Amino acid sequence: MTEEKAMDQRPLWVFGYASLMWNPEFPVVETRLANLHGFHRSFCLSSIHHRGTEDSPGLVLALDPSEHGACRGLALRVADQDVVETVGMLRERELISSAYVEKLVPVTLDDGVDVTALTYVVDLPPPQSIADITLEEQAQIIARSHGGRGPNWEYLYNTADHLAEIGLHD
Repeated sequence: MTEEKAMDQRPLWVFGYASLMWNPEFPVVETRLANLHGFHRSFCLSSIHHRGTEDSPGLVLALDPSEHGACRGLALRVADQDVVETVGMLRERELISSAYVEKLVPVTLDDGVDVTALTYVVDLPPPQSIADITLEEQAQIIARSHGGRGPNWEYLYNTADHLAEIGLHD
């Protein structure tokens, strides 16, 4: 995506599916439940910065393309005057490595209104992508890993707690 597209988006909605739901780190003026089609949320990304290290990678959620997939999350609207600063901050946070690609995607708010939202999806095939590991292997990685933003298990619990709090069962 060209840098101008996200910076010029008004209104700017951000689709949060994991930590952006409970820790957006930018000013949010409106929050709505939303659906994103064509992707599903999965623990498919090795984290070498935020929830792990290069020597002991963690495991984080990503939006994985899926023809018939859908992901429920939050659409977070940014005030027009905060768009440039918010996009810059999100790029520093989410594009810390080559694991994600920034995209403007169509999402449907719970009242049926379609909006365009900025989100970050797994870059296929990224060097940090993890596919076809068992639930037990995922649990072992998450239990032992710790990165710049804290323990990996904390990321899992915060995400699961917030999904339950807003009534999303994944």
